[in-house]
Amino acid sequence: MQTVEAILEGYLFKNDLTGYCVASLSGGLKAVGILPNVKVGEKLKLTGEYEKHSKYGDQFKIESFTIIYPTTIAGITKYLGSGLIKGVGQTTAEKIVNVFKEDTLDVLDTNINRLLDVEGIGVKKLDLIKKSWEEQKAIQEIMMFLQSFDISPSYALKIYRTYGANSVKIVQDNPYQLTYDVWGIGFKIADTIGKSVGFSEDHPKRIKSGIIYVLNEASGEGHVYLPMQELLVRCYEILGTDLTESLILFREMEQQNLLNIRDENVYLSHYYEAERNIEDKIKTLCKSSSKFTEKEIKSIRLNSVYSEEQLKAIRNSLTNKILILTGGPGTGKTTALKGIIESYRLLKKNIMLAAPTGRAAKRMSEVIGMEAKTIHRLLEYNPQDRLFMRDEENPLETDLLVIDEVSMIDTILMNNLISAVSLNTTLVLVGDVDQLPSVGCGNILHDLIQSGIIPTAMLTKIFRQAKESQIVVNAHKINRGEFPTILNNKSSDFFFIQESDNSKMADVITELCRQRLPEKYGFDPMKDIQVLTPMYKGDTGANNLNSKLQDVLNYKKVTLTRGEKSFKIGDKVMQLRNNYDKDVYNGDIGLIQSIDLDDQKLEINFSGKIVSYEFLELDDITLAYAITVHKSQGSEYPCVIMPITTSHYIMLQRNLLYTAVTRASKMMILVGSKQALAMAIGNKKSKKRNTSLFRTN
Repeated sequence: MQTVEAILEGYLFKNDLTGYCVASLSGGLKAVGILPNVKVGEKLKLTGEYEKHSKYGDQFKIESFTIIYPTTIAGITKYLGSGLIKGVGQTTAEKIVNVFKEDTLDVLDTNINRLLDVEGIGVKKLDLIKKSWEEQKAIQEIMMFLQSFDISPSYALKIYRTYGANSVKIVQDNPYQLTYDVWGIGFKIADTIGKSVGFSEDHPKRIKSGIIYVLNEASGEGHVYLPMQELLVRCYEILGTDLTESLILFREMEQQNLLNIRDENVYLSHYYEAERNIEDKIKTLCKSSSKFTEKEIKSIRLNSVYSEEQLKAIRNSLTNKILILTGGPGTGKTTALKGIIESYRLLKKNIMLAAPTGRAAKRMSEVIGMEAKTIHRLLEYNPQDRLFMRDEENPLETDLLVIDEVSMIDTILMNNLISAVSLNTTLVLVGDVDQLPSVGCGNILHDLIQSGIIPTAMLTKIFRQAKESQIVVNAHKINRGEFPTILNNKSSDFFFIQESDNSKMADVITELCRQRLPEKYGFDPMKDIQVLTPMYKGDTGANNLNSKLQDVLNYKKVTLTRGEKSFKIGDKVMQLRNNYDKDVYNGDIGLIQSIDLDDQKLEINFSGKIVSYEFLELDDITLAYAITVHKSQGSEYPCVIMPITTSHYIMLQRNLLYTAVTRASKMMILVGSKQALAMAIGNKKSKKRNTSLFRTN
């Protein structure tokens, strides 16, 4: 190993997610490796080896690093003004150094309150600077500790972001905890850390964490459980240990309420208990009788717009305590739902509406004409305690509860919802069972219908007005396994543009958004057009399409770069995971309203709600000019464009195509090959999910 001391002069490339960079150092030296949270102007002590690169020549491969703090006035000024500390830009840095000279860093370390002597720094700004400086010191100390166990700086940074000052203790006590606490750290990385801090291959904490990790990974694939034999195979692949003879360990995990094992199927306990709770509550609702008399039901006078199917659904909502309302596009689910709600209004009953996401709730509010909440808001989620305030002991107080887009609800959320439903409430579950299932584990709507015990109104008649839409007609054709009708004429709302070259597909989509659709149909590229794609990678994946669309739809100057992504004011962005503290959820879409480089904050407008993000939290958002079909569930867009190519063959499934088409309200455009379209329509074998709702003994 060799050691080099040099000043970081700039980045030729930097991925803020991983910390990997190609850096330009003083003396003309180039270095490659992990340098998270290191600012331009900082002096570094690097350990590593020189290597020759065929294209870039000599460069230094970084194995580890430490920061050598500057000692000159110029160096300290540059260091503090680099964006290292929130609230300190170049001007404030100059003011601080003008007061404290070469003692500046010592003042920050030992008597930071003296910053009040600097013009422009008050108590509020001092608190911001103090917090940021302490955090920087803590990060450096923890990263140095973690690097001593061969943990890369990028993962050290992720660990610190999750555990803060407790990082060192948690890594020492149980590094395997990282696998389900730290986003992006899998078992292999945690296992590397575990071995570094002295955990043996057969250590119980390692084995137990491996089992839990495998089951958690399976839940990410939609499974509530894994058959024991499949679990043992997956565990061997991860642990390198045969657990066939480890029955005692599995029983011990059962006693600790970590696992439930039933009929050779292994569940994480909270998933098993959630399914059983859902079953018990639904059985109770099914046995409960309606509180309406026949006289009250007959007193309801509805107009004649309803079909026989819809009238039957309305009556079922009055004679049962639970009802499923399902059907494809154009079959009148919304009309039937309006009839149900109107009936309860005429009987002067209380009504609540909710949906799984903010977008779905907003859409429900618009079509029904009354307030709809997210399920989390309905159940009064408390982010401090991470608990729902509404539950079995404090149920929702309403006569009618309508939940839309039920296909999006996973097992855990359904359990929390059903627990809060009073036996005095009628529950109406609305959804399209042929759409993609939830991102989380379970297949709730499908399993509830298959149970056969819940009254189900399945609407099948396509209304005349809907029959005039090729979007509706073709959605049903696709769902039946038939090739869609492609007219491509002025009267159609469903178009297919033939293109087999993926790069050209991306260009066609970009031009449609930039010019053709806005000019010909008046669609606003930001508000009306949504590009949906099956995957993230490739020419027609979300990542590349977002980059191309950002270039042509947002001409503002780039103000913030995070790894391979550049964010600008005005960008369309999407939240990637639930954040209950901020009340924003996986799939929520908003527009960047402001970027503050000094305070290192960014503000996003989510349909009128302004949410602030620290720069360190920007892994949670991504550009949303193009999003995956899975992320579009529960939404409707005036115009949808979707690439369909054989390079997406892994994801080409009938329910994915059907979901994409049913997202469009005014126009649907497919760009790609008919071969890929036929592949998707012909593939009905969406991956089976291991669920046991209403199927256990």
